Amino acid sequence: MKAIDTAIPDVKIIEPAVFADDRGFFFESFSRVKFEAAIGRSATFVQDNHSRSGKGVLRGLHYQLPPRVQAKLVRVVIGEVYDVAVDIRRSSPTFGQWVGVLLSEENKRQLWIPEGFAHGFLTLSDRVEFLYKTTDYYAPESDRGIRWDDPTLAIDWKTVGPLTFSAKDQRQPLLADAEIFD
Repeated sequence: MKAIDTAIPDVKIIEPAVFADDRGFFFESFSRVKFEAAIGRSATFVQDNHSRSGKGVLRGLHYQLPPRVQAKLVRVVIGEVYDVAVDIRRSSPTFGQWVGVLLSEENKRQLWIPEGFAHGFLTLSDRVEFLYKTTDYYAPESDRGIRWDDPTLAIDWKTVGPLTFSAKDQRQPLLADAEIFD
């Protein structure tokens, strides 16, 4: 397992060592010791989530505020997504910046999204199964979001046609109006 830096140093692409032959493949999708060495810090995951979506579904941008802040380790087991992390820590030198990474069943990459980031993804294939680990449980009272199309963020979503959103995601505020991290 190796960590690949992104344009925002705290967000890391995690690339597993994949062993493939004519029977298929094998890789460790998670090893706490190797993962913590790769990101350079401790992380304790308490919940695993699994979502399935069709093509053109955009989920996000989501995060949780203190005291129930979450970091996430995300990956795709079926299909392909464009995954985005946005720095929403006012005191950060990369505040308001975003990184986008292609995650797929083929590349088997994962994305580490630490606390203080909003997260979202767009499905690029007809079927996507998306898995993610979180460092705290879902807490509705701490749940927040930012509009996916906020013009100040100017995220290039690599759109593939018509998009589908939840009603909740259509009502999210712009970054300037959102409750975020200091």
